[in-house]
Amino acid sequence: MNLIEPILADAAAITAIRRDIHAHPELCFEEERTADLVARSLAEWGIPVHRGLGKTGVVGIVKAGSSDRAIGLRADIDALPMTERNTFAHASRHPGKMHACGHDGHTAMLLAAAKHLSRHRNFDGTVYLIFQPAEEGGGGAREMLADGLLEKFPMQAIFGAHNWPGLAVGQFAIRSGPCFASSNEFRIVIKGRGAHAALPHNGIDPVPAACQMVQAFQTIITRNKRPIDAGVISVTMIHAGEATNVVPDSCEIQGTVRTFTLEVLDLIEARMKAIAEHTAAAFDATVEFDFKRNYPPTINHPAETDFARSVMAEVVGAHNVIEFEPTMGAEDFSYFLQQRPGAYFMIGNGDGAHRGRYEGMGHDAGPCMLHNPRYDFNDELIPLGATLWVRLAERWLAPA
Repeated sequence: MNLIEPILADAAAITAIRRDIHAHPELCFEEERTADLVARSLAEWGIPVHRGLGKTGVVGIVKAGSSDRAIGLRADIDALPMTERNTFAHASRHPGKMHACGHDGHTAMLLAAAKHLSRHRNFDGTVYLIFQPAEEGGGGAREMLADGLLEKFPMQAIFGAHNWPGLAVGQFAIRSGPCFASSNEFRIVIKGRGAHAALPHNGIDPVPAACQMVQAFQTIITRNKRPIDAGVISVTMIHAGEATNVVPDSCEIQGTVRTFTLEVLDLIEARMKAIAEHTAAAFDATVEFDFKRNYPPTINHPAETDFARSVMAEVVGAHNVIEFEPTMGAEDFSYFLQQRPGAYFMIGNGDGAHRGRYEGMGHDAGPCMLHNPRYDFNDELIPLGATLWVRLAERWLAPA
């Protein structure tokens, strides 16, 4: 690996920052301490700071030369509402809050890159360092955009990264086109008429209508959608009734829909609504149908993907840059990619063995997977991720 020596020399100091953030996790739009730490670090390195976009977002500005070209590099800073099971020294000090997705590490990698860029301005233009809040369900990217991110900091392209357990340290994964799915949720309330369960003919039972709907929804995937288009409808909750001898008044269905394109999403939403309404009518019931669109699909732009892939190959060798297999998980970096060309990529977090290197400090022996209470970011990634960020910025803003 072609790592940048000054970044390697700073690795211990940045690791300490990462573990401090890990020990003090903060949830969506509550990242005050984390934002303070980020802003203070940037200011110490002579980097101008803008705060308040998306409530707790931080943007650092590193300029060099005279070009008006600019690139955005993004890290997310929020944690998850879950309790950590690790017991090493930097484990979460706040029950019910945990950096179980590695956003602490993403922040550290971008901070390490920021420090180097501020001291070695080998580029012509501007690097915007975007520390984004509320990725975990809060839509922090959307809120930063709504607060004028691109108007205040005009950039021609934007890039983001996520650690990926199971992918070896020293490897990157990227692909052009869809890489993360859209995230959407639905809530359907079927309203019937309650009755004694021994005399069901006196009521309108919403439960059989719900069962028919759940089955029929899957025909959207198998019969309405083109087989080559990806889509998932998962009913994850059905709630009805309070007693075994009572036909309930209503039944509620909830779940999630995932797609890689907005066209497939439009189709699924329209067909679900029609099935819900007509199925309820067939049972002489009524229905309330609510469909909420959360994150759009994350779709990498071809030219920027090829550019990032070439820089990765320079850092770790082409054989260590693999094609990312798309996932039905969601990522709010998608909002940025709707507004500017760019790419989102993965950096290998290894298999979890790094948790055993804390010199006697304990950890749970369970898997080191994302959103798992035993997860921890691999600090070996900090110099690698920071090197990649620096090389991306330098290449994008190379003097003409």
